[in-house]
Parts: sequence; C-alpha cells; structure tokens
Amino acid sequence: MSGTVASAAPRRGEPGWIMSGEIAEQPEVLRRLLAEGAPAIRETARLVAERKPRFVLLSARGTSDHAALYAKYLIEVELGLPCGLTSMSTTTAYGATAHLEDVLVIAVSQSGGSPDLAASATAAAEAGAITLAVTNNPDSPLAEISQFHIDLLAGPEKALPATKTYTAELMALYLFVKGLRGEDGSAAAQVPDLAAEVLERGDEVRHLAGRYRFAERMVITSRGYGLPTAKEAALKLMETSYIPALAYSGADLLHGPLAMVDNISPVIAIVTEGRGGQALQPVLDRLRGRGADLVVVGPRAQVAAASGGFALPTGRIPEALQPLLEILPLQKLAYEVAIARGQDPDAPRALSKVTETR
Repeated sequence: MSGTVASAAPRRGEPGWIMSGEIAEQPEVLRRLLAEGAPAIRETARLVAERKPRFVLLSARGTSDHAALYAKYLIEVELGLPCGLTSMSTTTAYGATAHLEDVLVIAVSQSGGSPDLAASATAAAEAGAITLAVTNNPDSPLAEISQFHIDLLAGPEKALPATKTYTAELMALYLFVKGLRGEDGSAAAQVPDLAAEVLERGDEVRHLAGRYRFAERMVITSRGYGLPTAKEAALKLMETSYIPALAYSGADLLHGPLAMVDNISPVIAIVTEGRGGQALQPVLDRLRGRGADLVVVGPRAQVAAASGGFALPTGRIPEALQPLLEILPLQKLAYEVAIARGQDPDAPRALSKVTETR
C-alpha cells in the first residue's frame, strides 16, 4: 500500500469540491460558535442545571452518534453524572414506556429531521424528561419538539459526509457541559486557530493517503476521548471511499479483533495526550509487536514511534478538546483517499443528506 496521491483543492463542480470547502470552513464555524453561540449555550446550561438532572441520556444517529459519545465522556468525567446512549427502537419500534422524571435527554442531529429522533424526543418529554436538541436547524421538527435547543450556527452543509457540523457539535457540547459546571469553557478559544494550522498541512495528509489507495480494509483504534474520533473517521472512510473500516476501543481490540491484524493490515491509532493516550499505550505496543502498518494521529513523540502519521499540537489544549483537532486530518484523509480511488466524496452512492430512520 504505497504510492503518491497528487491532488489540489478542487475547482467548483469537480468531485469533492463541496466536501473540501466545508472542511476548510471549520475554523470559521468554530469562531462563530464561540463568538455568537456561546452566550446562549451558557444560558441554556444554566436553566438546565437549575432542574438538577439526575441522569443523562443521549440520542443520535450516524455522525451525530459519535458526537453524542463524546458528550458521554464529557458528562461522566466532568460532571460525574451517569450517562447512556439511548436505544430509540425501544420507543419507536417496541412502544416501550420509560420513566424519565428529572432525566436530561439530549438529541444530537445536524438536520433535526429524522423521524425516529423526533418521536424519541416526544416520548421522552411525555415521560417527564428535560429535553434538549442540538441541531444545525432551529426550525427543524426536533428543535421545535424539544424544551431547549442549541443552534450549531454552521451554515448550510451540502456535502453528504458531515464535516463542519460534526466539529460544531463537539464544540457546542463542550461549552454546554462546561456551562453545567458554571464555567465558560474559555480553553476552547484556542481551538479555531489550531484547527486552521492543522488544515493548512494538506500536503502531509495527501502523502499519507497514498498508503491507503488500495486498502481492502482498515482498523482504527483509540481510547477515552479519542474513541469518538476513531468511530467518526471509520464512518468517513466507509461512506466516501467504500473501504471497510472497523473502529474499536483499544481495550476491545485486545479482546479478540487483534487476531486479524498482521504485518500488512493498516491500522490508524488516535492518541490523545492525556489519560486516554496512556491507556492506549499497551495496545500500541502489541500492534508494533505484530508488525502492523501503524499510523498515529496525535502527539509528535507517538507519531515518531510509529511508521508514520500526523502530529497534532495536542499539548496546547486539554485532552477533552483534542477530538476537535484529531478528526480534521482524518476528514481530509477520507477525502483524499476517495479522490484517489476515483470516487466523488460529495455524493456517496445510496446515501441521502437527511436519513429518515423510524
């Protein structure tokens, strides 16, 4: 799996031009959310905190499900509240009745238009829950149904693979959880400039993409705050390049799937600088011992110890904010691999922008 990929920013109308442009918009989207959206997010957090939720449930699909998983880590680590990801089918397919008094239910959706999310939010409200929607569309059914709403302010997202709305979701959820603690989340102010620095290094990603042009499968792994990044990166590769990409927690990888990794198996490890990265270290050692084709996205020292990767300025922000940077080179990697394989990442086959699951 070697070779080079020659690619430049596509011109309007060329394959991938929409996705490429929306990836590039992310620093500005994050700046706008911090400048214009943060005060409303803090006020929403204050009102929710007054209700003293005893438990948190998160509902989402697809890319937003990975943002919800990120929120689960934040809520459990930062707030110490028990938190779970809902099984919406228990309500929408089985008609089960939950008891959700004093439970905060957060529904995360770029479009806010999926019927099962709206139905689940309605059922949660009827069951006594505090309901919050996090969407990029304040006029969506999900936003209208929910008691509270956070607007991502990301602007229209036209490419089928979600990019800018994903990082906006992460930022909004970070600010909301910090708001529940009575904090302003000021550490996030550095993120837009750091994101711009990362996105300027497109040549590094383009070179890395040459390793995966002919990949038949990939494994992506991480732990802690990096796990949502691993899952989102796998989804991006599958929906744009059609490569079977399997995402595992490093702990789960050791419980069986490691057996499929050999010296020709491409593995991408997302290493956060902090406790998640420390917990992943034994997995990295095992992968190296098996001779895996290991690439690291994370701290420079970890990249140097692997067979390549993408070094991030992780030491300049807390571990909880690093996922906003980690996903950026992986979004660009999915784009570059798709272009190299002759696909149009703007319009993956068999997919639509609003997926109406029920």
